[in-house]
Amino acid sequence: MTEISVRRLGRVDYQAGLDLQAALVEDRRAGRIGDTLLLLEHPPVITLGVKTRQGSKHIIASEDELARQGVTVHETGRGGDVTYHGPGQLVAYPIFDLKPDRCDVHKYVRDLEEVLIVALRTFGIEGKRVKGLSGVWVGKPDRERKIAAIGVRISRWITSHGLALNIATNLQHFQLIVPCGIADRGVTSMEVELGRAVSTADVEAAVVSAFSSTFGGPQQG
Repeated sequence: MTEISVRRLGRVDYQAGLDLQAALVEDRRAGRIGDTLLLLEHPPVITLGVKTRQGSKHIIASEDELARQGVTVHETGRGGDVTYHGPGQLVAYPIFDLKPDRCDVHKYVRDLEEVLIVALRTFGIEGKRVKGLSGVWVGKPDRERKIAAIGVRISRWITSHGLALNIATNLQHFQLIVPCGIADRGVTSMEVELGRAVSTADVEAAVVSAFSSTFGGPQQG
């Protein structure tokens, strides 16, 4: 990669985010745009990966409870199970062309984890991988908590969807689901781990820098 264009979009409705990604994937495939990184936040939403598009036992809350809390449910085209997006969470959607020399799905997911680990280290948080599970975790082996989730879609080596990093997310909303289908581990945020407020702009800057160093290209935007 020679350059990553960064678009900071603020809060975006989930369906609008899906539609934008679909359009940009076609633009990237046609060469109308270069590699592009979308940074945004979603209103409260539970999303279902391809494993759970026909409904999910991992949504614990009833439809009435979800309505009371203002949480919608959307099916997606990404991999993975059920997850939650909401205010206080940084979502990053890379629209990258992995051709010709990055055509390795496993490595791409590991690279996204590396982006998160590098960005978190900027704030003194030691993120880590857990064998057999995607995403980034903190804490000792018997008290691991997920701080960031990953779910990707790759179509003819053009990527979409991506990662979600909990900065100051309402963690109570994760109790509406079994996050990523994993029942025996908790969820956390940067603010919980640090015990203080964190600037979203500072986290965005760290994530953009980590994308640049991990994927090997300067960024603009």
